[in-house]
Amino acid sequence: MKLNLLTPVEGSVKNRKRVGRGHGSGLGRSSGRGDKGAGQRSGFKRRAWFEGGQMSLARRLPKRGFTNIFKKEFQIVNLEKIEALGLSAITAKDLFENGLIRSVLKPVKVLGDGKLSSKIDITATAFSLTAKTKIEEAGGAAIKA
Repeated sequence: MKLNLLTPVEGSVKNRKRVGRGHGSGLGRSSGRGDKGAGQRSGFKRRAWFEGGQMSLARRLPKRGFTNIFKKEFQIVNLEKIEALGLSAITAKDLFENGLIRSVLKPVKVLGDGKLSSKIDITATAFSLTAKTKIEEAGGAAIKA
């Protein structure tokens, strides 16, 4: 195969529109831009989100409820995952290194899913009530960071 011998498939290449070349071309006179108005003038640009004057999408969609801008987004870790690590003391850094959380800087919440057989001291931003009781029953400590 040689690049200089390639030819396009028949029907895949169309001739370009030659606007403003007389009324016989079908695009004479106003060159397919319509009559009068900004869209007909040279240099006209339409906003990317403009919908031709119809009610915009943002205004057509229903608005409901409320978004709390002060909401804290926690990274969630369950006790069963912490138990599997086999460490005696756990911090956010340990959780990050073992791939249980995505960032050391964001707050971490420990949930009480799973059993805890060994004593573990866990340092996190928040604990669920079940997690806290399970940690303390096993002899560990739930330390708020």
